[in-house]
Amino acid sequence: MASVPVIPDSYNHVLAELECLDPLLSALRLDSSRLKCTCIDVSKRWLALGSSGGGLNLIQKDGWKQRLFLTHKEGAISRVACCLHDEDYVAVATSQGLVVVWELNQERRGKPERIYVSSEHKGRKVTALCWDTAALRVFVGDHVGKVSAIKINTSKQGKAAATFVMFPVQIITTVDSRVVQLDYLDGRLLISSLTRTYLCDTEREKFWKIGNKERDGEFGACFFPVGKNSGNQQPLIYCARPGSRMWEVNFDGEVQSTHQFKQLLSSPPLPVVTLRQDPHYTGSSCSPQSLSFPKLLYLTEHCVVTWTERGIYIFLPQSIQVLLWSEVKDIQDIAVYKSELFCLHTNGKVVHLSLLLVDRCVERLMRRGFWTLAARVSCLFQNSIISCRARKNLPLDKLEHLKSQLDASTQQDLTMQLEELISKLEPLDSACSSRRSSISSHESFSVLDSGIYRVISRRGSQSDEDSCSLHSQTFSEDERLKEFPAHQEDEQVDLDNVCHASVVVEADRNETFLPFNIPLSFRSPSPLVQAVKESVSSFVRKTTEKIGTLHISPDAKGRQEAKDDEQLPELTANLVASPQEEKELEPQSCQLPEEDRLRDLKAATAEALAKLQDPQILLEPQCMRRVLQEWLVYLEEKFSSKDHSALSSKKSKAVCAEEQRAVVEENLRLGPADRDPVDKERSSIVGGCIEKGNTDETCVSKTMCENSADLRGPLDCGFQVSPPCVLEPDVQKDLVDLTTLCFELRVFPCGSGDAEEGSDGSLPLAAVWTLACRFMRRYFFLLDLKRVKQCIITTYATSPNVWETYIAGLKELTCHSPVALAMEGEDMLKILKLLHDLGPWDDSPLLLVHAQRLYEKFGETALRPLIKFYPSILPSDIKQLCRNDPAHFLAYLDSLVKSKPEDKRPSLLRSLLQPESLRLDWLCLAVSHDAPQRANTVDAEGNPRPRSHLFTWGYSQLILLLIKLPADFGTKEKMAHICKSHGFWPGYLFLCLELDRRIEAFTNIAHLDDLSLLNGEDGCIPETIEEWKFLLHLAQNHSTALHHHGQQNGNAVSNGGTSCPDCITVENVALLLARAIGPNRALPLLQECGLTPELSERFTGVCEILRIAEKRQRALIQSMLERCDRFLWSQQA
Repeated sequence: MASVPVIPDSYNHVLAELECLDPLLSALRLDSSRLKCTCIDVSKRWLALGSSGGGLNLIQKDGWKQRLFLTHKEGAISRVACCLHDEDYVAVATSQGLVVVWELNQERRGKPERIYVSSEHKGRKVTALCWDTAALRVFVGDHVGKVSAIKINTSKQGKAAATFVMFPVQIITTVDSRVVQLDYLDGRLLISSLTRTYLCDTEREKFWKIGNKERDGEFGACFFPVGKNSGNQQPLIYCARPGSRMWEVNFDGEVQSTHQFKQLLSSPPLPVVTLRQDPHYTGSSCSPQSLSFPKLLYLTEHCVVTWTERGIYIFLPQSIQVLLWSEVKDIQDIAVYKSELFCLHTNGKVVHLSLLLVDRCVERLMRRGFWTLAARVSCLFQNSIISCRARKNLPLDKLEHLKSQLDASTQQDLTMQLEELISKLEPLDSACSSRRSSISSHESFSVLDSGIYRVISRRGSQSDEDSCSLHSQTFSEDERLKEFPAHQEDEQVDLDNVCHASVVVEADRNETFLPFNIPLSFRSPSPLVQAVKESVSSFVRKTTEKIGTLHISPDAKGRQEAKDDEQLPELTANLVASPQEEKELEPQSCQLPEEDRLRDLKAATAEALAKLQDPQILLEPQCMRRVLQEWLVYLEEKFSSKDHSALSSKKSKAVCAEEQRAVVEENLRLGPADRDPVDKERSSIVGGCIEKGNTDETCVSKTMCENSADLRGPLDCGFQVSPPCVLEPDVQKDLVDLTTLCFELRVFPCGSGDAEEGSDGSLPLAAVWTLACRFMRRYFFLLDLKRVKQCIITTYATSPNVWETYIAGLKELTCHSPVALAMEGEDMLKILKLLHDLGPWDDSPLLLVHAQRLYEKFGETALRPLIKFYPSILPSDIKQLCRNDPAHFLAYLDSLVKSKPEDKRPSLLRSLLQPESLRLDWLCLAVSHDAPQRANTVDAEGNPRPRSHLFTWGYSQLILLLIKLPADFGTKEKMAHICKSHGFWPGYLFLCLELDRRIEAFTNIAHLDDLSLLNGEDGCIPETIEEWKFLLHLAQNHSTALHHHGQQNGNAVSNGGTSCPDCITVENVALLLARAIGPNRALPLLQECGLTPELSERFTGVCEILRIAEKRQRALIQSMLERCDRFLWSQQA
């Protein structure tokens, strides 16, 4: 047996993932590329998850069974903080810089409500949120360094909270750089910035700088509360320092000592106990780690936790020890409550870890039935388990029981290691040993910290500790729905297109170990199979009843027909007529032969519908195709044979064709609400089947291909737009549904000719398109034209022939309509008025064919008036109409968006971007049409030409709307690349700021040479000293090249002086710096950069004016405060 490294006995704690939250994120729809978790916080009751769509999910930790969903239209959630002393309050920061405070009203069982919205940090990035530990007050810090406090007055406080003057937002201070972390304890606020840490007494309004040495980077700081038995000892403060160091600071802000953890971190990492993979320990030491701790968080009574991109680190700072460190990659943030850690990863994934003693961890694994993992942890930490304290929780008989649960044949090595561990254990000769032996007959038991023995009398029972865990919840789906209401939210995806599979917990390590039969009301209420069963049952019921007498005797059938067909007495009389009379009456009536001919088709239809009622067939595309193949043989036999065509030609077409055409047109005008709900359900099912199947795959059997016409032959000349015989409405409805399903799943009769087939029997894509066109021509009267249109747009987007065939069929169907007749002689306005009078059209395809006729006759001018028919005609329809000229579609889209008020345009455009990939396609169109030449906006090196952002773009409003809509990081990067490659610099600068590429934005602004891009209403003003230095350096380097040799696209400029007040020069940027931070701070910075010789007397004069204005402003503010103070004292007296 190979020796396994054993962890030293100095390590008796471990991080364990006992509950997997992946199913929870999946149920919340936070595991997709479009929507993911952006921030996290935790309290005793709640787990708060902010999303990129602006939603805040509050999950009750007790059983994970209750959820609140709070929506925000102010952008994505960037920070969230739960109030620990009153869990009825939560604060949220959005990407726009707004801070929203919610009162959940859980005690009164009311709806959550916003009680305050702060815009103090609007336009800035909120980087830290922190609650007061006693009062209802929220502290907010942003990336500029401003720190504010929001005082909350709620209905709980009553009228006593009202005062004469209320200042709900108070500016605490503004530090020199971005706020990294905030912490609060006993009236003191701890502010950690990029350069140093500040301590603020919020009651006395006093501030201290902690330490004398500055730092550069993200370093956290936190309070360290004293224990309950520490008497009058004051809390401590720990501040992160470079090189894996910490300052220990007293409560007055004085540095007491510096702790160095660099050498202690050379120990190997401890494994994280998880079912995702086996714990592994190398035992070999690594090099000392010199780290920067971005945040420090107080954990339990003696620990401080932090993390880096490499792992999680837990320290005992008072004793200068490393409790443990484990490798956990790509952590974005961590929220802690007592010994629980909730880790948010950069990909949006959330992991729940617990800091446990090794024996407690093994005990919990055994209670959950994870025997193999419990044995591996026991063997790795055997030095810790051998200790006396651990043996109270893991006595000898418990380890023996663990060994008995292992498979001796497949886990021989693990069993031998566990036997070796058991052999090292000796019976305890203490009192606890005798107590343990008295109950050794029980299978397992545990010892509480109080000394009480808790006996588990049989295998599989669970302790009270786990009664509220994820593994104890076994509610049914119906109980989940009754217990909690389903929340409708903008960021959820459509549930109809998602098939939820139940999660089964087994010992298999590849599967998730959280049994998601828990009462999460926000999951899909039931699997898709249930919906399929209900919808198809209602769909088949009538047809099954109608064909129930098909297989009875001929005599009985004759009597039944004579009894049922009371509306056709002359036809009933023909049943007893002589053969000669039948021949004479045959040209007069064809009802009886049609009934005989359609008998097999009806039976096949009923059989196909009955098969499709089986969920196992309905959810498997290949099985559905086989069923439709078998049914299509009967359809071909009845409606494509020569005998039937000859018989149909003898009918009175004046009666049949016109009636059926009227029925088709009337059905097409029915709105979605008038359709059978089965059609809607079937459409959603087919959408999933098409995605599941191969795009090149067609379920066409070789037998059918051999019996059909050659694919190379010419297509049928005309369309069959009306049935060749009279069909009963219910029968026709069933035939239409199955025929449309054949089209959607590409089940066509094909020719045997020379069509190429793959090894799997599939046809080439071009052959599929040809078959689709022929199928539409042959069975146009049996197609649901709305579903066919949607199928063509999504599935046959690359085949113009299929769309043209569809439009040709619609033209044939409406060739005698009033609009088609008016198209020959009337002008466009009269035709549009006629279309309007014939409405409402809802989503009828007939309106689409009239739009096609208008476009063919009048061109682009006919598209803009069609915006009045939105949403009956969608942009996707217009794109199909003018697929040969995308510029026409762009003009229609721009007109449609501009027809709405400005505040409605983003929501309209967002509703049209389905799927999301359309955004990039439309953006490429918009920047490619009616745009400046690329040579005029981009130079040879790919940089912006000066003032090229001032060029006019024909679709600039549409481009900016597409860019500013919420999007994920990858989409924004692609849009930025498109804007840069085409030279649309306003959009590119906006996306650079969204992607936090500020340096790149300043570089391009320097090339564009326009000071208004820095100083305007939407300007990008530098926020840190480093950014100011970088901008001054750019202005110095590019000044001569831009203002002497560069070809200008705007006003002619020269370097320096008053002749170019809006150019990027050193003096103009220096003036902007003086206005932003004040002349007294600006001059030392300019001297440090060595730029004072380039400044003129104008700069000195402006600085003097700024100083005078600043003094007067301070005097005015002081005077106003004194007057307000006197007034308040007089009112109090």
